[in-house]
Amino acid sequence: MRIGVIGCAGRMGRANLAQLLATEGVELVGGTERPGHAAIGTDLGDLAGVEPMGVACTADNAALMTKAHVVIEFSVPEASVVNARLAAEHGCAHVIGTTGLEPADRAALAEAAERTAIVWAPNMSLGVNLLLGLAEKVAASLDEAFDIEIVEMHHRHKVDAPSGTALAIGEAAARGRGRALEELAVRGRDGITGARQPGTIGFAALRGGDVVGDHTITFAGDGERLELTHKASSRTIYSAGAVRAALWAGKQPPGLYGMKDVLGF
Repeated sequence: MRIGVIGCAGRMGRANLAQLLATEGVELVGGTERPGHAAIGTDLGDLAGVEPMGVACTADNAALMTKAHVVIEFSVPEASVVNARLAAEHGCAHVIGTTGLEPADRAALAEAAERTAIVWAPNMSLGVNLLLGLAEKVAASLDEAFDIEIVEMHHRHKVDAPSGTALAIGEAAARGRGRALEELAVRGRDGITGARQPGTIGFAALRGGDVVGDHTITFAGDGERLELTHKASSRTIYSAGAVRAALWAGKQPPGLYGMKDVLGF
């Protein structure tokens, strides 16, 4: 399967390049970065930390989509929406690991997915997707006597908070209680906030060092609490999931899919 990488010089982009080069049955056909990026013209092998492969990074996403069956992208919401529409025009499947998407962005992905297969997931690791399922089941089993709090920590360079994964965990917990996260989320506390409102889902975001990604959901009741935690020590888990999603998406009809679909949960 012919696969390309959008945003190939970023942390996840480089990890995706390396994962693709190590995967049987895959041809890495190109990688792109935004116009003017310092990586333009750099060999993709060099970006992946392996021997040069004779394919250079470009700024032409459309040209990449004419060569690739699937493109993988971890970037920013604005770019991912534009590229989803471009992928739909070229009949190229699109795997998106971008976080921070607003409802309007998700609606744009759904529209593009009417013409091509799109897999969007805020986290592509097997462990995190298992955590999402567990969070939903536990929330459904415990009533509002158990308060829900979600704490996440990432490296100092992460630009959005709470993380997309933390919000996905919150959405899973809210689903378990038959509610929408927007109705329950408390995205920060400061000063005299008053007592905690029953049924709300609180978020706290920590930033520092080179932490790849830690997430904990706590169900706190009187006299006991239950904590579910996932800790990532390598971006390999995300790139492995992204490549798995790409291999799956390249064989699917148009539609907007998630990692639950890819993993068969």
